[in-house]
Amino acid sequence: MLPITQGLFGGGDMTSVVLNIVWMLLFFAVIITFNQRLQLYSYQRNVEKAVTRLEELATKSKEDAINSIKTFASEGIDLRGNVSGFLEFFTIEPVSLDPFGVLKRLEHLLDVRRSRSVEFVSQIAPKATKTERENIEVILEAATAVNYIYKVVRHFLLLGKKTKSLMIFVQLDMQLPMIMKQAEAYYAAQTTFTAGKPIGDGLGPLVASKLILGSPQKRIAEDIIYSEIEIEKRKVIVLKAEGPGGVVGKPGEAVRELVEGLEGKVSRIIMIDAASKLEGENTGEVVEGVGAAIGDPGPEKYKIEEVAVKYKIPIDAIVCKMGLEEALTTIKKEIVEASDLIVERVKKIIAERTKEGDTVIVAGIGNTMGVGQ
Repeated sequence: MLPITQGLFGGGDMTSVVLNIVWMLLFFAVIITFNQRLQLYSYQRNVEKAVTRLEELATKSKEDAINSIKTFASEGIDLRGNVSGFLEFFTIEPVSLDPFGVLKRLEHLLDVRRSRSVEFVSQIAPKATKTERENIEVILEAATAVNYIYKVVRHFLLLGKKTKSLMIFVQLDMQLPMIMKQAEAYYAAQTTFTAGKPIGDGLGPLVASKLILGSPQKRIAEDIIYSEIEIEKRKVIVLKAEGPGGVVGKPGEAVRELVEGLEGKVSRIIMIDAASKLEGENTGEVVEGVGAAIGDPGPEKYKIEEVAVKYKIPIDAIVCKMGLEEALTTIKKEIVEASDLIVERVKKIIAERTKEGDTVIVAGIGNTMGVGQ
């Protein structure tokens, strides 16, 4: 190793010293002149790699969706063209500058979106059963999500290249880990949806199904059924989405109708749902709280809160922790085991916080794919 005083060109004479000074000046001149360009190139390379992977996921996702529908499609239909067109389908959020009635307007748009989706699947897959059509709907939802993520990231990559903006690349690069995690989760979910297996988000319906197993059921709202059972001499009304297709239904509408039908004579509402875990938390961890445990865009949660406030009904929330990918893919053993624990927790709450003769509503929230009743 050369001594520091010897420099790059060795020796200690005046020529070597001058050459070392010149070399150092050139080095710093290059760094100062090209530093931003080097950073830009480094961040751009990361984003380009991510876009390549997202393009691969989006292409595979579309092909998988087409293959899932092929079996149920009519001969001669342009399946590829129809599916490609549907993946670009969008919904414009209602204006929120005037917040009055925004949830009703949002619910209306969500209803229209769902009806368009149902209509589209019926057209391209006329041979599918009700359950298969519902599963195709969620397959297309997952493919649409992957396609949308790919297009947004590609947009910012091309915009960054066009404007040569370092800030665009820096901000995008910082968010890439979370973006890629989401895209991979939606892609993995599509495989589970195709198989029609229960997913982690189906925890709520699974708990409800265990409570009402063997009991007669009635329909009460869109894609929602309920059963009346007895626990510790209390009347317990348990509701869930009607399985085994991939639907979530309108549990908020169901809770409101039940409470109004009983003229508010409900002692408690107990809600069960999956919840995002924080880093360091274990999958399948069960925790309790208060409030409407439901992850909808707003309308269903609002209905439950509104009717609970109107009749001053306490709302208990029991959630099971899991990651995004775990919620969207085949249900894990830890989550199935947690469902047994939650069944016992529900019975304990009913025994300790209500009296004999009371009426309690238990709502199992989530996608009921693969979970019957």
